[in-house]
Amino acid sequence: MSDDNNQAAGVGPVQMMVLGFSEPEFTGKIAAELDRLRNNDLVRIIDAIVVQKDDEGDITGMQVSDLTQQEAMEMGAIAGALVGLGEGDEDAVVEGAILGAEEGADGHLIPDEEVWYVADVIPNGSAAAIILLEHLWAIPLRSAIVDAGGVALADEWIHASDLIEIGIEASL
Repeated sequence: MSDDNNQAAGVGPVQMMVLGFSEPEFTGKIAAELDRLRNNDLVRIIDAIVVQKDDEGDITGMQVSDLTQQEAMEMGAIAGALVGLGEGDEDAVVEGAILGAEEGADGHLIPDEEVWYVADVIPNGSAAAIILLEHLWAIPLRSAIVDAGGVALADEWIHASDLIEIGIEASL
């Protein structure tokens, strides 16, 4: 799916992942899998920060995004407008869009301060990542559902821990 098609079809569902690594053993497998998903137009990294703290407390951090500065500002405006919509009036939507666009002006939606916040809360010898991941594969599915007159009534990720909890409750 080209970027033009993404823009025409709107924004796909966005997932925020917060990951912790108590004893990181980065071998490149995570980056390779993300690259595979990105190269197949299945996901797009809206923004991501990765912070690693060595045993002495020295910090290495990086921030990446698949968005151009313009796309980050547009995505920030959309997110800001939605937050404003939650406030309930048109002025809040406009103000939220402006603030969101300003937040994306540096090409990132996760503020730089988050790198230092994450670094402060993780212990020595560990790492953490925050990833905003857009699911591009869902855009055509959502369009097909809308074209058929459908609307989402509920939406939830089911994690393995949820299934374990269901199993525990069922066995009681």
